[in-house]
Amino acid sequence: MPKKKHRKWSRHVTETSNAMDLEKDVFRSHDPEEIARSLKHSAEASDRRKSNPFRSAMSMLNFYINRAGRNLPRKQRKVLEEAKGELRKDFGRDPK
Repeated sequence: MPKKKHRKWSRHVTETSNAMDLEKDVFRSHDPEEIARSLKHSAEASDRRKSNPFRSAMSMLNFYINRAGRNLPRKQRKVLEEAKGELRKDFGRDPK
């Protein structure tokens, strides 16, 4: 009996979802501003997203953080959390 392949559904969702096309390795950057800028650009350029650009960008960021879970290094998690704030600023949603 052949071995069953372990499938990563989250990778499949990221690559094929109707949300938006992301820049390659966007979540590996160590610059929160760069991550936010890239997500904003991808969300605004996409004609496949279902909600407004801000929600799509924030959803993809949260999706990545949640799916990475414990495998995400603490330092990179901090960068991604900071990218949320930068994304809010970029879209004019900063409460400050």
